[in-house]
Amino acid sequence: MAIQTVGIVGAGQMGNGIAHVFALAGFDVLLNDISQDGLDKALVTIRKNLERQVSREKISAKECEAALARISTTLTLSDLAQQDLIIEAATEKEDVKNEIFEKLKPHLNPKTILASNTSSISITRLASRTDRPGQFMGVHFMNPVPVMQLVELIRGIATDEATYQELKHVVEKLGKTHASAEDFPAFIVNRILIPMINEAVYTLYEGVGSVTSIDESMKLGAAHPMGPLELADFIGLDTCLAIMNVLHDGLADTKYRPCPLLTKYVEAGWLGRKTGRGFYDYSGDTPVPTR
Repeated sequence: MAIQTVGIVGAGQMGNGIAHVFALAGFDVLLNDISQDGLDKALVTIRKNLERQVSREKISAKECEAALARISTTLTLSDLAQQDLIIEAATEKEDVKNEIFEKLKPHLNPKTILASNTSSISITRLASRTDRPGQFMGVHFMNPVPVMQLVELIRGIATDEATYQELKHVVEKLGKTHASAEDFPAFIVNRILIPMINEAVYTLYEGVGSVTSIDESMKLGAAHPMGPLELADFIGLDTCLAIMNVLHDGLADTKYRPCPLLTKYVEAGWLGRKTGRGFYDYSGDTPVPTR
């Protein structure tokens, strides 16, 4: 089945980016969220990001307007049920994702492929809660989606070959590169990246270095484009903590124990850029370290 229509659940940072790249690649996109405000903000963000691509001569003004015309929105989850492909891009909580697939189940077209943009949760387990584990895969986009070239493709134990091949073709049509990952906690990128961030938080927690010295050391000493604490704020500290908990619970290894300071920041609601405060305070013109 050639995929032409795509439903996306969740209009946040990841969902609107996924909608952007699919629409630009010629797919008809139906974007769903639980709030109209979320959908309105997503459309503003998508337009802004497309116009930035126009200004940088990555795409034409005509391509920008055509992409925007391909995106529709809805507050009703079941409206997505007849799409060829549905990608769940909700918060990184397994019960939330299961509830979404459960609500979609009675309305789905038999041929619809389901996918999750989860960054860490078992694809096999998510698929088992649906009526079509053979037509279920992990399709993990990197943030920011319009910029990052990689998409992790994760097969659950029941995912059939036709589903894998179809989604591999979709990734190629998006102009991105796929990496096939086995269904282990956090897959490839976050299995390596998030423990590094957690170790940076431990380095701060233990007083080895300040926020500034840790980030500068990794930028200048290891040629990282962003320091690990700055990157944590960009990802969202709640997401980092959720992935560390998945690793710790799934692999039962103490090396994946979330740093208590990371937990404390999340408990305080200091989640990074999206809340205006994390390891940096974003209330002024220039981010200021909070420790």
